[in-house]
This record gives sequence, structure tokens and C-alpha cells, in this order.
Amino acid sequence: MPVLMIKVRSREREQFIDITAEVARRLRETGAREGICHLYVQHTTAALTINESADPDVARDMLHVLRRLAPRHDADYRHGEGNTDAHVKSSLMGTSLSIPFTDGELLLGRWQGIFLCEFDGPRERQVVMMIR
Repeated sequence: MPVLMIKVRSREREQFIDITAEVARRLRETGAREGICHLYVQHTTAALTINESADPDVARDMLHVLRRLAPRHDADYRHGEGNTDAHVKSSLMGTSLSIPFTDGELLLGRWQGIFLCEFDGPRERQVVMMIR
């Protein structure tokens, strides 16, 4: 199967962007019927996660907790670009996902969605998608 690239543009410094529909569309276009959909974000200040997509307050609450764990400004940060918190949040959340699919459909739970987690936007991000 080919490597697919999904471009995602963020509008804010920090946000969760639901990419479920785009991943599902791309999967259908491959014609693959059963396997694993691997996703990987090629950035050190972004991440991927699966979480509830029905209620936007879940994403808001996730960002709230991450901001408490890694505040934007801290006197002990040494990284000169001023985005240490974004690097920490990316590492905490992770940069890859593997999602099984059957009959050409992602096997996500009823309320689950796939999110690109932006921690240093706004900017364009790239997600690598591979089907096995």
C-alpha cells in the first residue's frame, strides 16, 4: 500500500483537530478491506490521540490538564524557542496511532475520534498514513 499524506492546518496555538472523517475517507479510497491503519505526525510539537469526539468539552478539558502539567512559561525552561511546553505535551500524548479496520471501516468505538493535537500553532502539519 502507498504512503498517504494528510495535511492539517491549525488555527490556534493549542487545539485538538478531529481528523477522523479525513482518515476514513482516505482509507476507503485505498480499497483496503482489512488490516491496520498506522498514523504518524512528523512534528515535535504536535501529537495524535483517540478520544471522545461527540462532546467538544472533552478536548477542552484535555488541553486544560496538559496546560497544568506543562505550563507555557516556566523560569526553568532552557529551550530558546520558547515552546518547551509544546515539546513536553507532544511527548506526553505521543506521535503515532494504530487503528484496526475491517470491511474498509475503522474499528473505532461509538464515541471515539482521531485528533491531531496542535501545541505550537497555528501552522500546517503533516500526518503520514500507512495501511497494512
